[in-house]
Amino acid sequence: MTEPLIRIEDLYKVFGPSPETVMPMVREGRPKDDILAETGHTVGLRDINLDIDRGSIFVIMGLSGSGKSTLIRHLNRLIDPTEGAVTVGGVDVTRLTPPELRDLRRYKMSMVFQRFGLLPHRTVLQNVAFGLTIQQVETAGRNEKARKWLRTVGLEGYEDQYPAQLSGGEQQRVGLARALCTDPEILLMDEAFSALDPLIRSDLQKQLLELHRRLRKTIVFITHDLDEALRLGDRIAILKDGALSQVGRPEEILLSPADSYVEAFVRDVNRARALTVGAVMKAPVRRLTATTIGGALAQMRDWPGTFGYLFQDNRYRGVVTQDALKDADSGSDTSDHALTGLAVRGPTLTPDISLQDALPVVLESAFPVPVLSRDGGYTGILSAKDVAGILAGADSTAMGNGHATERR
Repeated sequence: MTEPLIRIEDLYKVFGPSPETVMPMVREGRPKDDILAETGHTVGLRDINLDIDRGSIFVIMGLSGSGKSTLIRHLNRLIDPTEGAVTVGGVDVTRLTPPELRDLRRYKMSMVFQRFGLLPHRTVLQNVAFGLTIQQVETAGRNEKARKWLRTVGLEGYEDQYPAQLSGGEQQRVGLARALCTDPEILLMDEAFSALDPLIRSDLQKQLLELHRRLRKTIVFITHDLDEALRLGDRIAILKDGALSQVGRPEEILLSPADSYVEAFVRDVNRARALTVGAVMKAPVRRLTATTIGGALAQMRDWPGTFGYLFQDNRYRGVVTQDALKDADSGSDTSDHALTGLAVRGPTLTPDISLQDALPVVLESAFPVPVLSRDGGYTGILSAKDVAGILAGADSTAMGNGHATERR
């Protein structure tokens, strides 16, 4: 099993003059408000344990005051923990010396802030190149790289503008380009899109996903918006009062909330839009691999149901019914060609399609619809009954295999 790029172990943060004196109360599980009233100390984080895989988008979400921004600032040690360890690539960042910590922030991690954090007296090009300036990269090289990233985020031609001349969405694109310009392994994004209008926010979410597909950076993304978390996250951690309520894939969070707090978050989510076929499809069954009509009949007798999905040469040919096989078996033509001719090529789905887009397909199909990967592999099936149960709020234990798949 691959080691996670980031590992957080037994992490606590207490704000106040003597946090160590308050730790016994924290470990006892005393409520955050009680500790504050009794000691004047604020519990920021309580016993956080998380693994973040290399190349993933990991979303940390919760309401205001839940500890999400406190947590992300432990990764680059803008905040020191009261107790616990944060390891990045096997190195405990809590033990780094000041020079080592500077190198971590300069070369391994970049951060995108909610309020853009641009330097108002520098041009767009100078803002994007700022990290390379800190790294003492020569002027021609850093400007060339900054222009490349401005083209990537759709801001070519804005090089000589100043931040005040840009819209909020354009400023955040500059912030994203600046973060990526130093080619960091890890991108930290703290409520990066929350100050933007909905349409601009949606556009930047889409662009971030496209960049992630190309670059495969490890992204830790903070948000208070569950729709945003479900759209972006490979995995999601939900915080309440500094403690973890649930960690899991988006479909796990949505279909099997761990407690009433998470349940309240997901109650009003549009499941059809948030879930994908790959998240809820059932395991692939009734795969016909015979080459003759007689062989197909023999194979079909071993499973329940009166139809199968015919695959030949690793290609999906269509649905074949038992009745059609029996009728054909009484004739004289039992060749491979005859078997292929019995297959009815109906609709198929791919794992990344939303349930909202898949619904008309499954409703119009007489059979559960096979789900094929982009290379044609048979990965699952989805029926109208399955979709109806999911949208009605049925428990995920009845909802297929729950395997994580590409959701974008």
